[in-house]
Amino acid sequence: MSDGAYVSVEQLAALESTARDLTFIQRNAVQQPLTGRHSSRMRGRGLTFEELREYLPGDDIRTIDWRVTARTSKPFVRIYGEEKERPALIVVDQRTNMFFGSRRVMKSVTAAEAAMLCAWRILGSGDRVGGQVFNDSGTTQLRPHRSRESVIALADSIAAMNQALNARTPGERATGQLDTVLRTVENVAHHDHLVIIVSDFDGHSAETRDLLLRLSVRNDVLAILVYDPFLLELLTKGEMVIRGGSMQAELAFQQAKARNAIGDFARSRGRELLAWQQELGLPMLPVSTALETAPQLRRLLAQTAWRQRRR
Repeated sequence: MSDGAYVSVEQLAALESTARDLTFIQRNAVQQPLTGRHSSRMRGRGLTFEELREYLPGDDIRTIDWRVTARTSKPFVRIYGEEKERPALIVVDQRTNMFFGSRRVMKSVTAAEAAMLCAWRILGSGDRVGGQVFNDSGTTQLRPHRSRESVIALADSIAAMNQALNARTPGERATGQLDTVLRTVENVAHHDHLVIIVSDFDGHSAETRDLLLRLSVRNDVLAILVYDPFLLELLTKGEMVIRGGSMQAELAFQQAKARNAIGDFARSRGRELLAWQQELGLPMLPVSTALETAPQLRRLLAQTAWRQRRR
């Protein structure tokens, strides 16, 4: 069991300086005064010219470029990118399934660190930050605001749920809680939000996939998959007792049958999540509990070739 079981508000707040050099994925900054900070992919009458194309039925006649039309004898319209802000919603999983770690820290701690690194970076870019922190029984919602106080409030909510985790807590794991929270996020993030989901995606289902798809149609969605390398580097001998609430299981690693079953489960789960990334165009950044969080995020964000979709 990892020693890094819990995290404090002070620790999360201290990540501010570390987050400053993250190359966080975002749209191209808008330079015009009195406009938003990001160039939206939603088409409208904004201030940034995008392209010139032939007129199509239904186009606003006010967008017709009469000079080009006269020169080519065909009607052409000018298309502009609407400029607006992009509030961020950071969804942080602090369920009992996150209370596991074979080295360095628990998954719940890595999720807390990753969420706060993102929050500080987004605030530093000048955007509003809010989020939803959830455990097995409830959710804390924070509306996006552009202030240090809003980020500290997010840190406080994460720390409170993190410190309430207890492996001996009775009751069943709320595997459907992730979908419940994503439905709430869908009702809040109607369009042009940045939605960051930090979770191990335990209990994911076909509905989880559909919710992520609907969210990504009009928003930019980034998934940070928190994992512990235990399932990828199984022991070849010895035994381990795993306890969760009132349930307890003993794993005999010297038995090939037990190792193969665990390995097959881990590989199958990984393939499903990878398929979502390829199918939905959803960036799925794997972050390990065994390594420092900030360097991993820095490397993954720099390597990710993801670009926001054209809506």
